[in-house]
Amino acid sequence: MTFSLDMLASNLMAPTILFFVLGLVAAFARSDLSIPEGAAKVMSIYLLLSIGFKGGVSVAESGISGQLLASLAAGALLSLLLPVLAYALLRAITKLDRINAAAVAGHYGSISIVTFVTAASLLETSGMDSEGYLVAVAAIMEAPAIVSALWLASRDKSQTKVDANLARHILANGSIVLLVGAFLIGAATGKPGLAQIEPFIVLPFTGVLCLFLLDMGLSAGRSLLLNRADLSWGILAFGIIMPLLGALIGWAVAQPIGLSTGGTFLFMVLNASASYIAVPAAMRLALPQSKSGIYLSLSLGITFPFNLTFGLPLYLALAMI
Repeated sequence: MTFSLDMLASNLMAPTILFFVLGLVAAFARSDLSIPEGAAKVMSIYLLLSIGFKGGVSVAESGISGQLLASLAAGALLSLLLPVLAYALLRAITKLDRINAAAVAGHYGSISIVTFVTAASLLETSGMDSEGYLVAVAAIMEAPAIVSALWLASRDKSQTKVDANLARHILANGSIVLLVGAFLIGAATGKPGLAQIEPFIVLPFTGVLCLFLLDMGLSAGRSLLLNRADLSWGILAFGIIMPLLGALIGWAVAQPIGLSTGGTFLFMVLNASASYIAVPAAMRLALPQSKSGIYLSLSLGITFPFNLTFGLPLYLALAMI
């Protein structure tokens, strides 16, 4: 218990987390502090490029293995199944209708790449290694959850026709393209490639992450303020219970795969996080009648802050058992 509390205190005092808290406080205080949209997009591109490239370099060193393939298969399967669990939980503890419950559930089978990046940064700070190919697992977990959400919603006869271009929008999502592309480039160029761009891709990483999380804190706080009328106590509880369940399932699946402690932690984080980029875009196309204020506030305003502040140290403590 003491170890877990020490880890929690250490994580809460990390500059990255404190900048996120600063953004939340500024939003709740209705400050006019803001990060220019263009700058936020550049930072997002940088973080995806950096984590993808470094993951590819790690795979170039270790090579393709049965463990890698098992991890990819497990990630895809959990991305399909977690929304079903989320949907059942939502229908049990909230008054959400089928369409809105399905839209929310889809976010909890997909992943938050910023939570993953922050978790990877926490591992580096702790001096722990992990399997670099988990970046590829993150990429493969984006889309299956959307399929599950649409299947859940399709059981409602009032469901509108799905946009015919949805598959193209999912596959061409910028974050997926950049993450997978950077991963492949890193795998192709290996350590020599990393050495060429290390001053750009490694050294500024934590500083850029601090600025990006400041912007995420502002966005999360303002989303909560704007949509607070739609958030019942049951919905708020779901935003904390579901990531804990996802993390426990991720831990259980990681054991037979044989992931390292760091790899188990990152796999837990992937299953505990909720998308607020790819899935919201897909839901706006496929389920336009669902309330975006609910699923955005839950994924960005509840689950994301919970994972960053309390979730990550809890998941790491469990992975180290």
